[in-house]
Amino acid sequence: MSGHSKWNNIKRKKEATDAIKGKIFTKIGREITVCVKEGGPDPSSNAKLRDLIAKAKSNNVPNDNIDRVIKKAAGEGDKNNYESIVYEGYGPCGVAVIVECLTDNKNRTAGNVRHYFDKFGGNLGTSGCVSFMFSEKGVLVLENNGLDEDQVMEDCFEFDADDFSMDDEEVIEVSCAPAALRGLREGLTEKGYNVLSAEVMQIPSTYTTLDDEEAVKKMNLLLENLEEDDDVQNVFHNWSMPEED
Repeated sequence: MSGHSKWNNIKRKKEATDAIKGKIFTKIGREITVCVKEGGPDPSSNAKLRDLIAKAKSNNVPNDNIDRVIKKAAGEGDKNNYESIVYEGYGPCGVAVIVECLTDNKNRTAGNVRHYFDKFGGNLGTSGCVSFMFSEKGVLVLENNGLDEDQVMEDCFEFDADDFSMDDEEVIEVSCAPAALRGLREGLTEKGYNVLSAEVMQIPSTYTTLDDEEAVKKMNLLLENLEEDDDVQNVFHNWSMPEED
């Protein structure tokens, strides 16, 4: 059993911010657009699209909206060409930050990301400056509605999970190798679990604490501004955030 998961706190904070700002579907829509253009509009033959549809549904995106984006991306009328770019840098007091973007204007995105780092006490670094402190993990979150721990453990490991935590009363966090995430999600869904999210995330190997009140304020503002930017898909960091009560 793992201890309380800091990276799930990061994800839940991110999703709460996005939901308030109405950004979730804009971000998922871009991912779907790129996926359809690369692999086609049929989820039965495009496994990545199938995953993104599941992600959209888990975020309460209406089916009509999902279908509309898929049809637009598959048609000749969609001229958007999004490019994937990853930025790395440091927040206040050396907090490591990775910013994953999808953009149709990389000059605009680079300028915005650099501005956020400069404004809130950080600095944008070069490629590879912090990514060595992170590793990719498949992270799946299940609704915990009074589930039996032994049964959850048995079911998770049946589908190649490598760790899980039931420390949170509301959710269960399950981790696995990135390649095992799809099978884990589909297997647990078939067994009747409510999968709230299933994504590949960048998990830090070490964490940085912030004791200075001003540094905490600036770090929160840096994250909020990055996450509110339409071009930014994901933000990962190694700030050891205070645990929620």
